[in-house]
Amino acid sequence: MSLPILYSFRRCPYAMRARLAWAASGLQCELREVVLRDKPQALRDASPKATVPVLVLPTGEIIDESIDVMYWALGQQDPEDLLQPEHENAIKELVRANDGPFKKALDRYKYPQRHEAEHGERSAESYAQEQRELAMQHIANLEARLQSHSYLLGENISLADLALAPFVRQFAHTDEEWFAAQPVPAVQRWLAAFIASPRLERVMNKYEQWQEGQEPVIFPPA
Repeated sequence: MSLPILYSFRRCPYAMRARLAWAASGLQCELREVVLRDKPQALRDASPKATVPVLVLPTGEIIDESIDVMYWALGQQDPEDLLQPEHENAIKELVRANDGPFKKALDRYKYPQRHEAEHGERSAESYAQEQRELAMQHIANLEARLQSHSYLLGENISLADLALAPFVRQFAHTDEEWFAAQPVPAVQRWLAAFIASPRLERVMNKYEQWQEGQEPVIFPPA
């Protein structure tokens, strides 16, 4: 029986969250590592968006939104109870805030030169700082949650933690010294634990660019 195929890119936070959920589910898939500047035709054929992750099921069904890949995998098997049905609405609200206003501000903070039309005569640096402050509003909301417990929804890790942590990691790494000096100790603790976890290490193996006809790469690794 053929395995699902997961198109991924190691450093992409969307692909990272999909791999985290997949590994947590205990399922296996064929991982196809994509180089974004040289996307394979098979990926374009599967999803016209040609963004990662893209999951191709043995039935031919295509899932090309990262959060939907997470829900699909954990809907098959969820040994850690990451879906936490009792917190379904809270998880969805956290993901909406992350993927909406926070991700928008993060992109403009990290790559202000790509948004020159928005900052006009202002310097890229001042625009980036403005966007960083907007992003910090989201971080402050996470800080409030994490001050009273270990994870975003309590003492047990959930889909929300796996969905958000790759993006907070990207935000923190944009200027690590600055982030380390911010008064968000609970977020810093939570993020440090995630970065140091075997869970993250397991999904961050480096793979060669996928080529048509190559031997399948089975994910997660044993």
